[in-house]
Amino acid sequence: MRFHYRCSDCGREFHTEGLMYQCPECSKENDGRTFPKGNLIVELEEDVLRAAREKEHVTPDDFYPYPSADEDSFPIGVTPLMRPRRLEEKLGLGNLSLKLDSQLISGSFKDRASYEVALQAKALGEKKIVLASTGNAGAAASAVGAAMGLDIILFVPASAPVNKLLQSVLYGAHVVPVKGSYDDAFALSIEYTKLHGGINRNTAYNPMTIEGKKSISIELFEQMGRNVPDAVYVPVGDGCIIAGVAKGFSDLKKAGLIDRIPHLIACQSTASDAITRAIDNDDYSIISATTRADSISVDLPANGRMAASYVKSSNGWAVTVTDEEILESQLTLTRYAGVLAEPAAAASYAALEKDRDHLVAELGKDAKVVVLITGSGFKDMKAFDGRATIPEAIENSIDEIKKLSF
Repeated sequence: MRFHYRCSDCGREFHTEGLMYQCPECSKENDGRTFPKGNLIVELEEDVLRAAREKEHVTPDDFYPYPSADEDSFPIGVTPLMRPRRLEEKLGLGNLSLKLDSQLISGSFKDRASYEVALQAKALGEKKIVLASTGNAGAAASAVGAAMGLDIILFVPASAPVNKLLQSVLYGAHVVPVKGSYDDAFALSIEYTKLHGGINRNTAYNPMTIEGKKSISIELFEQMGRNVPDAVYVPVGDGCIIAGVAKGFSDLKKAGLIDRIPHLIACQSTASDAITRAIDNDDYSIISATTRADSISVDLPANGRMAASYVKSSNGWAVTVTDEEILESQLTLTRYAGVLAEPAAAASYAALEKDRDHLVAELGKDAKVVVLITGSGFKDMKAFDGRATIPEAIENSIDEIKKLSF
């Protein structure tokens, strides 16, 4: 066996490599009024960790529960680690990097989770993957499904950005818009799986989503000279991305390849701050999320308990920013770094800018800081409406050129 499961709440262990979603006991307590319980953590067996420890260089496949037999069929990473010199100067920081997961195949970090769930489906002989999404996870699953010959059934809020929904349609997914929220689509997708079968890819509900997302930490370890950053700023909605980042570093530590976990900073909109409340106040109640950053707009975080626990154990913290600050950070990233990020992806930079003085007080201005850019701005160009305009056309004449003042 390469792995077994452990409940993140009660600690029960389940020694199987078969399909499991949640702890059968803890999940009974879920009533929709507080963060779900019973999410599972995948524990790699010691011989897997030992094999990684003995390699000169590691890849995510060394830590995947279901390794790939043909990683070229849908390449995941390595995404660029960019040094934005002008942003360093603007913020007075000496060691800032942007991890550009916006350059993955479907344009977002969610390719990582979808790929590992696709490998799970292949290993278990399943042809159908079912999920709910506000857009990015659906597009990622649809892209992987197209490349690997899997059927994708995607439930989405009807209000999701049209660019993201069209992506999934073009990849050939069965798209089911729902007149309701992401949480409504999530619930319907689980009912569909119970009725019609297939593997449910829903974030955190399927523990392989976290296992796929941890690949970013394995990449960072190698990109940073087999070392880790001091702090990582992560956009947070349901808590699955930051849990994946934490799990990757945790596996590296268990393998004896690193001796510390970076400080993990949860970056949220003030209009969708449920996990921040859990981190700061141990408040696990649901909220009404209204943020413009749709990818991190979540009322009931599917992985909120695990995410809050990981942030606390890393000696990390949470930062909230307004939607206005997020949208302004989109423009800052484009104009100072040439990076076009969707609103949710810009939330991590917005949080860093707001948190700069606190970060320096805690870790110093030369701390190694990584900001995750999790999705491309091309996915939601409507976010720039009213903030960027195309200039009017000039006449085709030299006289018009003479009038230009730039």
